[in-house]
Order: sequence, then C-alpha cells, then structure tokens
Amino acid sequence: MFTKVLIANRGEIACRVIRTLDRLGIASVAVYSEADAQSLHVALAGEAVRIGPAAVSESYLNAERILAAAKQTGAQAIHPGYGFLSENPGFAEACAAAGITFIGPTPEQMRAFGLKHSARALAEHSGVPLSPGSGLLTDAAHAKAEAERIGYPVMIKSTAGGGGIGMQLCRDPETLEPMFEAVSRLSRNNFKDGGVFLEKFIERARHIEVQIFGDGRGAVVALGERDCSAQRRNQKVIEETPAPGISDDLRRNLFDAAERLGRAVTYQSAGTVEFVYDDAAGEAYFLEVNTRLQVEHGVTEEVTGIDLVEWMIRQAAGEALPLEAHRDTAQGASIQVRVYAEDPGRNFRPCSGLLTEAAFPADARVETWVEQGSEVTPFYDPLVAKIIVRGEDRADALAKLRDALARCRLSGIETNLAYLRQLAADPVFAAGGITTRYLETVAYAARTLEVVTPGTLTTVQDHPGRVGYWEVGVPPSGPMDPLAFRLGNRALGNPDGTAGLEITVSGPTLRFNTGAVVCLTGAAMPADLDGTPVPFWQPVSVPAGATLRIGTVSGAGCRAYLLVQGGLDVPDYLGSKSTFTLGKFGGHGGRALLPGDILHLGDAAAGTVEAVANGDRPAYGHGWEIGVLYGPHGAPDFFTDDDIAAFFAADWEVHYNSSRTGVRLIGPKPTWARKDGGEAGLHPSNIHDNAYAIGAIDFTGDMPVILGPDGPSLGGFVCPATIVDAELWKIGQLRPGDTVRFKRLTAEEAISPSPPRGEGRGEGEALHGSTRHAAAFQSRQSSPRAPLTLTLSPGGRGNQVGAGEGKSDSPLLHSIPATASRPAVVYRRAGDKYLLIEYGPLVLDLDLRFRVHALQSWLRAQALPGILDLTPGIRSLQIHYDNRRLPLGDLLDRLVGAEDELAAIDDLAVPTRIIHLPLSWDDEATRLAISKYMQSVRADAPWCPSNIEFIRRINGL
Repeated sequence: MFTKVLIANRGEIACRVIRTLDRLGIASVAVYSEADAQSLHVALAGEAVRIGPAAVSESYLNAERILAAAKQTGAQAIHPGYGFLSENPGFAEACAAAGITFIGPTPEQMRAFGLKHSARALAEHSGVPLSPGSGLLTDAAHAKAEAERIGYPVMIKSTAGGGGIGMQLCRDPETLEPMFEAVSRLSRNNFKDGGVFLEKFIERARHIEVQIFGDGRGAVVALGERDCSAQRRNQKVIEETPAPGISDDLRRNLFDAAERLGRAVTYQSAGTVEFVYDDAAGEAYFLEVNTRLQVEHGVTEEVTGIDLVEWMIRQAAGEALPLEAHRDTAQGASIQVRVYAEDPGRNFRPCSGLLTEAAFPADARVETWVEQGSEVTPFYDPLVAKIIVRGEDRADALAKLRDALARCRLSGIETNLAYLRQLAADPVFAAGGITTRYLETVAYAARTLEVVTPGTLTTVQDHPGRVGYWEVGVPPSGPMDPLAFRLGNRALGNPDGTAGLEITVSGPTLRFNTGAVVCLTGAAMPADLDGTPVPFWQPVSVPAGATLRIGTVSGAGCRAYLLVQGGLDVPDYLGSKSTFTLGKFGGHGGRALLPGDILHLGDAAAGTVEAVANGDRPAYGHGWEIGVLYGPHGAPDFFTDDDIAAFFAADWEVHYNSSRTGVRLIGPKPTWARKDGGEAGLHPSNIHDNAYAIGAIDFTGDMPVILGPDGPSLGGFVCPATIVDAELWKIGQLRPGDTVRFKRLTAEEAISPSPPRGEGRGEGEALHGSTRHAAAFQSRQSSPRAPLTLTLSPGGRGNQVGAGEGKSDSPLLHSIPATASRPAVVYRRAGDKYLLIEYGPLVLDLDLRFRVHALQSWLRAQALPGILDLTPGIRSLQIHYDNRRLPLGDLLDRLVGAEDELAAIDDLAVPTRIIHLPLSWDDEATRLAISKYMQSVRADAPWCPSNIEFIRRINGL
C-alpha cells in the first residue's frame, strides 16, 4: 500500500479523496492554484503545494508542475479525481516515466475509449447495441450525406471531450453545415482534436449509465446503474440509482454489455459505460465510456456500501479485490443533486463571491469544498456541493432529499438551491418520468428581486438589530430611523424584526422576479413602478417582472425604507440580519448592495395590509428639535454652567462628514470647567474610556458627535446629553446643513405618551412627529396589531436620592462615598435606556477595573430580567436595560444593594491570559487614516500629523 498520495484536483472531489486517504492511514498532498489558497481541500491535506496562478492551463492542467509537486513531497501515487487530467493518457504515461503510480485506467484504455468514434467501433465489436450513427466526418458535405442516411434529427458530436461539451442538435439540412463547423471548431479549441461524427437523435431519451470496476487482470463487475436524465444543457443536475421504470431484463442486459466492453480491454480501476435509452421504443444504445470516477459515483456507493476511491487506491497498489462478491449486492435507493453557484433566474449564469452562510443537513451525505466564509472564484466549474441521500426505496429517498434541501442554506451569492427544491417537488420527477430534454420545459419560479442599480448606500437592516454584543464592540446596527422602518413593516402585516432596505439620499432600481407587496416610508424620494408613480406610506402591489425605480431625496430628510411583505431572506449574523458595513458582516454579503445582487424574499404570512395613518406619519424638516436627557457628564465636573446652557440654546448645524457611525455637529465651542483631561488626555473632553449609549452626544475635542447605530462601543470623551429612545429615529433623517436644537427633557417627559411637540422654526421647517410615535411602538409586544398603549415607568430613585440630586433631569442619579474597603460609586443617567456606573477618582487604577469586573460578574449571576447589555470601561460599567421590564428605580435599588455583597478586591480571582501582538505605529494605513482625519475633521488635533510623534511626546520618550 502507498504511504503518500497526491491529489491532482481541487474542490469537493479533492476533499473526498483526502478523507478516504486519512481513513486508510495514507498521507495526503494537495495541489492548489493561487485562487484556491483558502480552499477547504488545502486545509484538509497533510501537505499542500502551490502549482501556479488561477488559470487551469497554468495550474491544474500543468502536468509538469503537478509531477514536480509529487517528487518534491515524496508522493508515490497520484489520484486525478475527475475532470482536468483524469482522462489524459499523456499524463498517465508521464507519471509512469517518473516512477509515480497513476491511480486509474491505463493510457491504452483511455485512448481506446477516449475518442467517441473509436469507442463506438469497440462497442460494436463487443456486441454492445449502437444507435444509428456515422464514423468520423471529413467535411460538411460528408456530414450532410450521412445525416440523410441516418435520418433527421441528428446529434453532431465532437469525438473528443465529454460532459456534454461539443454537441449540437440538428433538425434539418439547412442548419447542419454551420453547426458542423461550430462543433468542429469548439472541439479543436478545447480538446486539440476537431473530429466530428453523427448519431441519431432520440426524442424521448433517458441517460442511463453503468458503474464498472476492473482489476486489470480480466475481471470486470457491473456495480449498478444510474439514471442521469435530469440534465440542463447536457450537464447533469440530478442522478439516482436504481434507474426508475426499467425492467430487470433490460438492467441485466446493460450490465452484461458494460462488462463485455470492459473485458475487451482488460479494464482496470473505476469506469462508467453510458447508454441512451429510447423511452418510447424501450431500447438502449451505447453512448460512450468515461475512464475515470464520475461526479455521481456517490449514489452507487450508498447502495452498495463500496468506497470506490478506496478500491481505486487498492487496485493501483496491486491488491486483489473481491469483485465477484459485490455483484448484484445493491440495496435501497439513492439520489444526488448538484449544487451549483449559478443564478437560475438569469439563465443559470455562474456566480462568484463570498459565501456568508453555508449550512448543510447533518443527516445527508454532503461532499463539498466550501464552508461559511469561502470565496467562490470565477475560474472553475461552479459546482460547490453534492447532496446525497439514501432510502429504503425511491419514495423514501425522495422524501429525504426534499427534507435535506429544505434545511440547506447558502447565502452571499446565488446558487441553484431553490431550483433544486422546485425539481424535487416536480410531479414528473416524482413519477420517474424525466427525459434528457425535460428540464428545458421547467420554468424556474424565482422569489427574488435583482439590484439593477444600488443607490448611494442601500443596506439590509432589521429592528432592533444586533443586541447583546456591545461589550465586545459590536454595535446594534439596524435602521437609523427605526420609526419609519417599523411603520412600514406594520403596514404590511410583517412582525417586528422583519428585514428591509435602508436607502440613503438616493435610491436603487430593483427588478422584481416575483410578485410582491411593498411599502416605502421615510424621506420622500420620487419612485415609480414601470413609469407609474409609487406613493409612500402605503402598501403597493408589484407584479412579477416589474421594475421599481427610486430617485434622490426630494425634500427634507435623509433616509427612506423599502419594506416587503414577508421580508428579505438573508442569514442571521449574531442574531440579526442587519448590515454592519465597517465590520463587513450581516445583511447581504456584509456590505451595501451592488449592481447584479439578488435578494431573496421571505414567505409572506397572511396579515392585514393597510396604509400608515396620516397621524402616525412623521413630518420631516430642515430644523429639528430632539428630546434628550441631561447626562451622563455635565457641570460642574466637566463643563461650566454656561457651557451647558449654550449647548441647549444652540442651533447646531449638521456637518457633511456624518454617517451611520455618528452625526457631527457644528456650533459653539465649550469653555470647559477644566484645563485638560488629566490622566485621560490633553483635551478637557478626554476621560478614561467608558461605554457610550446609542444616541449619546460626545464631544470629540470641541466638536459634538451624535453616536449612531454603527458607532463605537467605547470612547474617551465626555457626553453632556443622550437622546431618549423615542427620539432616536430623528438622527436617521438629519442631513448636512440641517440644524438641530436639543430639548432638555425631564425623566417624566421622556416616557410620557404625548410629550410637548417641537415648535416650528424658520418657515415651518420644524420637527413634527413627536416621541409619541416611537414610544407607542415600544409597548407593542408580539402582535403587530396590538393597541398602541404605553406601559413605561420612570422609577423612583432617580428623583429623590443624593444631595443636590433632586432634579428629575440631573445626570447624577445617586452616589455612594468611599470607605476604607470600597471605592466611591457614582450612578449617571445616560438617556432613558442606559445607566453609567463609575468607580473612584478619574485615575487609571487596576483596583477600580477589578471592582467593575466584580459588579459585572454579580449582575450576570443575578440574571435580572430586562438587562440587555453590560459594557465595562476602564473604571466604569454601562448597563443597557429595558425600562419596561426593569424600571430605573428597581435597577438602582439592586445596584446599591450589590455594593454590600461584592467581594473585596484582594479576594477577587479573575481568568488571565498573555497575548503577544506585533505592533506597527507608523504604517501606511495609519498615515492614510491621519491624512483623511486632517482633511475631513480637523488638522490641528494633537496626534496630527504624526501619530508616532504624538506617542513619543506624551510619554516623554
């Protein structure tokens, strides 16, 4: 037996061979092109050798480089898989000349069967039935004469090649000559052989093949037949065994004919004898021989219990195989489907890109080379997986196939999964009546829409987004205007959490491949459906084939939303379908939409569909008033009283450099209550890092920034105010040049069902659409039609504790002085959904960080209902909580009580680890980031223009 074998192939067959070698205890060597460096077969193999660039002529078809890799690694044998060099007699001879065993048939056997016209002659000599046909044709005139003799229609075939390449159906003399020339030219270009011959075309044909195996000593056994009639463009899509609807006599005749043909050349290794079966006449005729392993070999293995790859290896190593013992031993039924990276909705165009989801059923046999995160390149065959099932009989196998396909998920690029599901449910296939031309009559029903043009920044979002990962720096994302988004879903009867599109400034053009019901909400953008204007805020029916065009925002506001009944079917990432473009995950491919993207629609549940009531539609302007709660940081610690007064009195202008990460504002500079940030930094705005609330207004130096849903979880800047949850939708509609005034709310006003509306300023461009919209949504539970009532509670402690803390809008909710055994604690309000807890003085002290860790561990152990996130800072802990389930007063009571329960710092034990990282302070990316910061934000920041000089200076180096 061999000790090391090289696999001269890629993809799922390379993975298949490697796994068999591992089971046999044989070391494996993979070869790969530059495009396949991250492919699964490279990771599975014991060794891997790069053999060239992506082009197959310079990699997988480069015999010289493959043989060099075998010599370099000490491989004793090469398994060619299928395709590429698997049926190349010259490569097999080169292996022998190099002293390396080629695992497969002999070069002479490949040549005997490799040219179809010579294979027909050998079949005729062996008594194998042949359909009417010709020998090699000399020219078009010869072809016409032979076609007249055989009778139209005929198939024009190249004698070289396989897999359906180089075949044309000709039905009349007028088209024969150009088809003949085309097939001959294709054969010369692809196979270096322009030989062409004719065969009688059978209208109702089935493709049936017999798996044979020979020991090279004269013994050949037929291991069963496979029906491969489900073909598209002569490429197999579904294969199964046994072939349905054929008699035992015919099956035995096919086996005998295949064995005779194999014995005629003393065949060795695996091979397949293919027949065309005339379904109308009940006759089978020889087609060709494939002198290699077939893609569909797995179904034969399933019913026979044989590992054909293992047999090939053992036969090549000279071992005797018990062939006769496996004659007529097949049991049950097996079906295989081929999963291709191609778009059935666009004439099966091959697709490439990143697989953001790859989930296969665990109880089916899946042979694949991809996993989540794999890159499917455009350089090779688009086959990504084979799904194989086995049943007691065909009905059982078909039921298992349908179930397996239903549980298979591939996302990020288009595949034919939905097409395979459709075929598996097809009544003709269920009845076993598929012929080779049947799939041409099957119309694919695509529940998809195509992105013709994507717009400026169009992303998939859902609500509430990605909650629970703030501690590890993953923002929630989700719609930046959740009010418009949720109103659209409600209008369509969709449950909360249904994914839709967020459209920024200018919209996409979308072609619907299926009928759908949609609703546009948010900032008004001109939209039309095949030229007919589409209104906002009401459901609209879109017929299959229609194109929806959405233009540029025409008035106030910045973002619109397109919701679809049933939603968009994209994979969940960390529990959400929302796109986080900076993290490159979620949504469709972790990015904004691109031209040619295909989005799948979810199944629309029956629900009430109605327009959004006029009273619920927010109005957008260019002058905005946004309700906030004062805090977590204020006067006199960080700002002066005049600073806070100026902050709330100012009309802030929205900076052009604003995004989902944060909205920058232009306005008065604070005078600050301190000259610098102390240990935390050079600027008075600097503090030691603490967690931010979504909607916090943090001063990065002298410029305030509203933290958006894609913003950072931690920062070292003070935040004088935080937008209340019911008002957060407004930041999604702010656009450069708009003005913003922050309205200082009390705790009671923040949760009131009807807080005071903003007053209009400047020709009626004020904000209308008050917090009652979003606040009412907060109380809605599971039913999208539940009454919009309010059940919030402000809690009590925030209104009554701490000296000087009696104001209901104070950022300081409570404080506990330091003792000999514990540090001081301050509880700061951060909007109506967040609470910031700070320990000790404003210094960097590991004891304080340990105290934060102790409180975080205690809260996790308590598992208080209503806590959504716990995010630690250097000396702080932020709690994101649901004030409907956990009122602020109750939360504060538990936290104050916790201080008496926490262990002393000296008694704490925490897990530790050591991480060694390379550090690069002055690299190209750092310089680019500084350059962009100086250009778009400020050029006079202390770390500009050199970050490394800044680090040197402040550390006294």
